[in-house]
Amino acid sequence: MKLEEIVEYCLSYPTSYEDHPFGDGWTAIRHKENEKIFALIFEKEGHLCVNLKCDPDQSEFLRNAFEEVKPGYHMSKEHWNTIILDGNLPEDILHDMVKHSFERTKPKRKVEK
Repeated sequence: MKLEEIVEYCLSYPTSYEDHPFGDGWTAIRHKENEKIFALIFEKEGHLCVNLKCDPDQSEFLRNAFEEVKPGYHMSKEHWNTIILDGNLPEDILHDMVKHSFERTKPKRKVEK
């Protein structure tokens, strides 16, 4: 997957926007409401990568199941995975991981009393 493709896919989620808080070479996709990052896209060692938030119970499973899934680079290794995008990871699995990250970082609904 190319940079433009992963950015376009992430921006297809409602109220998401692109940001560059760490300068050139780092693309963050955030929620408008709470500004939390749900995808951080960058190059590392010649590979295009994306950091995605993940339930800690699923992180280890995904890392064992797919060689493209690694502990989060520059993030909490417990809650974030780094996915190498130029490997053989099936696109539907990547899309599921993006959706999961989006859901884990979206604003919490306020409960009215």
